[in-house]
Amino acid sequence: MGWIDFDVASTTLESPEWQNTMVLEADVSEAVSRLKQEDGKDITLNGSTTLLRSLLSAGLVDGLRLFLHPVAVGSGHRLFGSGEALGVLKLSECHPYDSGVVSLTYHPAER
Repeated sequence: MGWIDFDVASTTLESPEWQNTMVLEADVSEAVSRLKQEDGKDITLNGSTTLLRSLLSAGLVDGLRLFLHPVAVGSGHRLFGSGEALGVLKLSECHPYDSGVVSLTYHPAER
């Protein structure tokens, strides 16, 4: 993992032990906005619906790729509340795989 820089948003982690890793300051939206201005590769977010919602509302998400797995579960967390993403995202690509997994790519809708 040494060749990738990691910027971690965390409310509990203070001193990461991983190489090339820094914890973002309290205003994560502002930090991500600064990161987007820097040269380099794409910024990827994994696993935080709370952070995703925050970055979406700040207009900092250029694209969203979701992988839909055909698994039935009895309960879970919704990615978006009722109608929350309507008008914000537009489906731009849909790709089914032989396994049944579907890749859904969204981009911000025109405002």
